[in-house]
Amino acid sequence: MTERPSHGAPTWFVRGKSTFVTLWEHGHHDNEFPHLWCAAPAGVQGELTAEAPERFFRPPYVGHRGWLGVRLDGTVDWAEIAELCEDAYRTVAPATLVKRLDA
Repeated sequence: MTERPSHGAPTWFVRGKSTFVTLWEHGHHDNEFPHLWCAAPAGVQGELTAEAPERFFRPPYVGHRGWLGVRLDGTVDWAEIAELCEDAYRTVAPATLVKRLDA
């Protein structure tokens, strides 16, 4: 895992190539609040945005691929954020790297 700016925002990559989380500290486009964009397993975006639309949303550009927008304003459950970021890594990483996490 590596971190570097991408499009002016801190972004995390698998093997320095594939993005799995981006932090928009000051918001991005119409979402003018701090938030993350996270890769998400199939079906998670729809489930979480329906369950808690005040916390989760479909982000622009990557939302059509199932990515999840996560609001960071208000009360934040950091354990949940850690879990979402780990799920994002597992969604993007090759199976060989995911297998190492499970070992």
